[in-house]
Amino acid sequence: MLALLKAIIFLPIAVIVILLSIANRGIVPVSFDPFARGAPEFVVNVPLYALVLGALAVGVVLGGTGAWLAAGRQRRSGRASRREANRLRRETDRLRTDLAETRTALPAPRRAA
Repeated sequence: MLALLKAIIFLPIAVIVILLSIANRGIVPVSFDPFARGAPEFVVNVPLYALVLGALAVGVVLGGTGAWLAAGRQRRSGRASRREANRLRRETDRLRTDLAETRTALPAPRRAA
């Protein structure tokens, strides 16, 4: 069911991206020199779709990295909670074992006459 839902969502998006890439094959100059507008020192001529898809990929990577870094506090808290749960589980097992040993070691209660 989840695979079908993914296909329903991502297949139209993939088709749209492919169609936009085919429609925008024109070469555009990309310059990283903001001061020399007429004759910049460093110019790269790339297809428009490559520029757009590259910017999209960089955005996805930066967004994923930011989300992963922001979730660090929750991961740390989860590890601490897991350690505490394991410690309490070991303590519970130890106390149950001690209780079982104590019960077998006690004599039977006497009846008052």
